[in-house]
Order: sequence, then C-alpha cells, then structure tokens
Amino acid sequence: MDQWPQRVAPAAIDPEEELKRSAFCGLTVPATKQTIPEVSQYKTFAEYLEASVQHLHGAAAHPNDISARDSQEAELIILQQVQHECFPAELTHLRASKPVPSSSRLAALAPEFDNTSQLIRVGGRLRRSGDLEEDAIHPIVLDSHHPVTKLIIQDFDEKIHHPGAERVFAEVRRRYWVLRGREAIRHHQRHCTECRKWRGRPDIPKIADLPPARLRLMRPAFYSTGVDCFGPYQVKISRRTEKRWGIIFKCMTTRAVHVDLLTSIDTDAFLMALRRFIFRRGKPFELLSDQDTNFKGGERELQDAFSTLQPQLRAQLASQQISFTFNPPEGILNSKPLGYTSSDVADLDPVTPNSLLMGRANASLPQVLYPESEMLGRRRWRHS
Repeated sequence: MDQWPQRVAPAAIDPEEELKRSAFCGLTVPATKQTIPEVSQYKTFAEYLEASVQHLHGAAAHPNDISARDSQEAELIILQQVQHECFPAELTHLRASKPVPSSSRLAALAPEFDNTSQLIRVGGRLRRSGDLEEDAIHPIVLDSHHPVTKLIIQDFDEKIHHPGAERVFAEVRRRYWVLRGREAIRHHQRHCTECRKWRGRPDIPKIADLPPARLRLMRPAFYSTGVDCFGPYQVKISRRTEKRWGIIFKCMTTRAVHVDLLTSIDTDAFLMALRRFIFRRGKPFELLSDQDTNFKGGERELQDAFSTLQPQLRAQLASQQISFTFNPPEGILNSKPLGYTSSDVADLDPVTPNSLLMGRANASLPQVLYPESEMLGRRRWRHS
C-alpha cells in the first residue's frame, strides 16, 4: 500500500466555462394596461362589452353598480386592444411623433395619434369644425377583418333594422373608419339571416285558372249569378218605421247587376226575390253566394239559422234545376277593382267599392268574441 501512486486531486474548473449563456428569443408585443376577455366567445358586441365591464370590475361586482363611465372605459380598452393587434407598427411610429411608413395601409388616411384616448384616428380636414363631435371629425381606425369590428358592424346593422349596405356604412362612419368598410358590411349582410329576408323577393305564384262561372261567354246573361244582401235600411211607412234589405244579383260573366228589395231575411223572402229575378232575367244555371254576415254570422244563433237555411234553399232550387253554392267568405262585388290594375310596382293599388265605402280594400273584419262576463256587449249585439 505504501507503493501505491498518490491520487491527484482534479483541477478546479470554473463553472462559467461549462455553462452556456442563455439567450431570450421571443416577440415583444405592446400590451394594453388591462386585459379583456376573448372576443370569440361572444356573439354580439353588447354581450362582449358587458363581459368586458364585468371582467374589469371583478366577478363579484353587481351589474347595478356599473355606471355609464365604466362602460365607456371598457369600450375604450377594447378599441385599444384592437388597434394594438392590427396596427402595431403604426402605433410605434405615431407615438414617437413620426409619420407612418408609405407602405402602411393607413398612409392615405393621414392618421393621427390621440394622446387622450390612446387611439389612432383619421386626420381629415374637419379639425376646425366646432359643431361636430370628436368621433365625427376624427373617426377611429379599425381593421375590417378583426372579430370586434365584425361585431360592431353587426350591432349597427341590428340597431337600424337591417337596411342596405350604404345606410349601415354611413352610420358606422360617423364614429369608426373601417378599412374597406363597404365591402365588410356587404359581406356581413350576405350572411345575415334578417338581411336576406328583407332583400328576398317573394315567389310569384302561378296564375290560377279562372272558375267556370267566369268563362260562360256563349251563355246568356245571368247564366251564372252571384247573389248577396246589403242593409238593413229604415223605411218609414205611415207613422212607423220598418227594416228593409237589398238583394243584388250579379252576372259572373258579363257583370250585369239586378237589384231587388227584401222585407226580411228568411227563406220565403229570398225565394220570392229569386222568382221575381227569374221573371225579369231568366232562370240561371247556378247561384253563388258568399257566406258574409248577411247569411252567416259569428254567433250561435246565426250559425244555426244558416245551417237550417242552406238545406231548404238547396231543396227548393233543386226542383227548378238551379245549382246553389256557398263560396268561402269574401266580397264578390265590392272587392272588384273599378279600373285597370297596373302591373307596375310603383303604381297605386286599384280603387274598389270597399275603398269608397269603408276606407279599405277588404271589408272583412275579425270576428267579434264576447267573454262570458261582458253581458252588455252581448245585449247590444242582440239589439243590433
């Protein structure tokens, strides 16, 4: 053991020679003073703004404690974030009071940096106008491809109820200058469901065939006859007054009209008027009547009377070989246009007798329903 070689201690090594120097590789992006939520989680700008206000004031903040000033500050932070993400180089130059590069997208706008709001605004030539607001004189510059800008366009489009692209573009430019804004608005409206509904053109229905009653050109007048009643009218007889109704027969082909008088609305009065009509105009092949209030009312009493009247009339007329048909409730005569109906959309609607009598083209009204508790209305209706 005495002859063993002595162990040589290793030489001391400087730790600086073994360790390599670390180098930082990264991208420095200017950040806003406060962070806001991710915009992709929200569908409207109002929801995104509300979430940003809540985020800046803490989750425990009550919505009733948030003021208008808080909402303005949150919106300002959102716009600052958008410009930091879209125009980082321009912000660096403008903060240093240098012009933006000639290759910048903002070079043609003569952009200016607003030290108060920390936003890039359009320079413009209205800086001496004292009547306009700051946003109208120097709009805030936004990139049309940013999600926040798309939500702002959507918000303007919904507030003014989905008009054309020019109207939305004019409203947006009162505060924001969106790069290629008109194209961005048109792109939004092409995918907006409500805008597509407003711009959609209705499908033109196929022209229906005329009913046979309108095409009996080789038949005599009143071969196909429409019938309707009108009234009542108060008629003075001696010292008393009585009700009288009018009945009108109309040829469905030639539109000739025959008018008669009814003493009451019942089967006998109608058959007597029909007999007088046949003596004067000849026997018709068919009679068509609408189910208006004169023949069929909304109340139970009139419905029962109509159901009783219809079989009796058909039985009486069947013996005379006259077909009797009730049409769906509609106006046969007074809804007909009194002149030429133009096919130009710019022309006014044609005038009908109902337009002169009732102030509207269609005389039909919604059926009146009286609740059980309203006995006064029921008594008035029975009295009428």
